Amino acid sequence: MGEGRYRTLLCLIQLAVPGPSADQGQLAQGERIELIDPLEESLDGSPLADVLADPAIQVVVHAGRQDVALVRRRFQTDVSNIFDTQIAAGFAGLPAQASYETLLARLLDVRVAKSASFTRWDLRPLSPEQLAYAREDVVHLLALAGELERRLRSLGRLTWAREECEPVARSTDERDLDLVFAKLPRVRGLSAPAQGIARELLDWRERLAADQDRPVQSILSDAALMEIAKRKPDSTERLAQIRGVNQDSLRRRGQDLLDAVARGAERPPEELPTAGRPPAIDAADPPLIALAEALVRARANEAGLAYELLASRADLQAIAISRRQNADEPDVRTLRGWRRELVGRELLELLDGRISLSVDRDGPAPARLRIV
Repeated sequence: MGEGRYRTLLCLIQLAVPGPSADQGQLAQGERIELIDPLEESLDGSPLADVLADPAIQVVVHAGRQDVALVRRRFQTDVSNIFDTQIAAGFAGLPAQASYETLLARLLDVRVAKSASFTRWDLRPLSPEQLAYAREDVVHLLALAGELERRLRSLGRLTWAREECEPVARSTDERDLDLVFAKLPRVRGLSAPAQGIARELLDWRERLAADQDRPVQSILSDAALMEIAKRKPDSTERLAQIRGVNQDSLRRRGQDLLDAVARGAERPPEELPTAGRPPAIDAADPPLIALAEALVRARANEAGLAYELLASRADLQAIAISRRQNADEPDVRTLRGWRRELVGRELLELLDGRISLSVDRDGPAPARLRIV
């Protein structure tokens, strides 16, 4: 549950453990479902942490980035050997963002009810309805993973899926304040002193939100933070003239804000990180990006893969601009690993003018792209 908190609260862990003779994705009789209460302060989580960190044990999740991040923080452990069924489904020709319910229905012909998903999981004791829902939510997860592994093995894509799941094991919900700062609206347009004030206000906001376990935006919105940094108020009267600084905040935190402004004005300039900034687009780039997308979509369709697994628009934009500028290849996923093998190398040849696309309308079949 993340509502009204600085960090999302881990309220319950549901575990499905296969029987001792499970093999080849087929679950043995005696599968165990266990519910663990991470809100119990006396809980010794070390046995679970040891299991999650053991590379010999596969950990199955569905859309598990947040799950992994929360468990890593709660139990101070690494997690390894993740198999994410949502990611794996994209390699089996299913939608890249398919829900757990969709996959159960399409692959196992199982329907589950989401009767208690939006109840208060932080209250104790949990109701019988919540406990039943929690168990049902994972009872089919291992069978789903087994079916996906079977399909991917037959397609020769199980290795691809496992490679794609590896970053999930490193998921974290720790906030990188350098990146948060770089993503403030119009921060690069501020003067050096104003940027120092913005950074000091951001650091102050972060500390207060963490101490009070409140969302950072409830302490001070990005818009108000930027306006304070730009106007550099030196009195409560000037601070009161800025939209987004409500009277309650002004009364309780007005002096703290003014102190942060004063400290920020004395901060030495810092270089904003460039990682993640999209390159500037030239007027000639959009047609090239559209052409690249056509190739990628065609290859995804032929391979029975979700398009989103191969590239994002930002990936294609970076590739197209680098070829126009005769620059080094950008470090984007489309040009790495199995994606480069499937479409990345061909994409570079297309943008370099060494191959071309045409529409194949031969026969009664639907028109397809032809690569020449």
